[in-house]
Amino acid sequence: MRKLALLSLFTLLFGTLGYGGTCFSASTFHLGCIFYGGDLDLNDPNANALANENDAIVGGNPYGAATYQNFVINQQVGVKGLFTNNLSTLTPSSGYWEIRSGVSEGNGGSLIASGTESGANFLHTATGRSMFGYTEYTDAVRFTNQLFLSNGTYWFAVVPVCTTCDGRSFNSNTDGLNGIGTTMSGQQYFNSPFFNADFTNANNEGTFNVFSSGVLTFPFPEPSSIILLSSGLLAAAGPVRRRL
Repeated sequence: MRKLALLSLFTLLFGTLGYGGTCFSASTFHLGCIFYGGDLDLNDPNANALANENDAIVGGNPYGAATYQNFVINQQVGVKGLFTNNLSTLTPSSGYWEIRSGVSEGNGGSLIASGTESGANFLHTATGRSMFGYTEYTDAVRFTNQLFLSNGTYWFAVVPVCTTCDGRSFNSNTDGLNGIGTTMSGQQYFNSPFFNADFTNANNEGTFNVFSSGVLTFPFPEPSSIILLSSGLLAAAGPVRRRL
């Protein structure tokens, strides 16, 4: 029972045990990564991008065009944020996001959660990469509350919002360079009332096996921190047992 109690306390403090690594350099959010499709590969001749935007040119409610990347998890995880890497000329001040399940060709599946984040919970920062005459930016949203997902396959989108901007934004394609986690390749989708696309497989729009998008969570402690935490918990357990 003591081990179970310690594990329960540990999980309560730090969430589920599925932390991967760091997948974008924006330390402002102080979050870890459980999934990342990968970087835009500047040396890949098949590199491409697909419209992902809500602006004065491609507008709508809640977006003009959105790309949906899937990720697969095999245990419950607490999701704290999402991001997309976009080749963009926008200066957005907010980001609209969705998480869905059961998406397929012509079928948006079930909407699990959605929202629009701004202020301290939205980040628009350059990645240092560029292609096709566009600079790539990370557009990241952070949730106020952690969203818990059970094991399964999910699809998510993050759309930068700048309804007064005359620019464009395109979610970067990736061949999985520096990717983290598991995805079903070739099962990404594009939805856009503006372009008359109804959750069409992104492969119908070009070579889009994976998008440069990611899922964020609270970071799991480093091994040294785990040892220190375990020692502290064990030390604290002694007086408790004596009092009992």
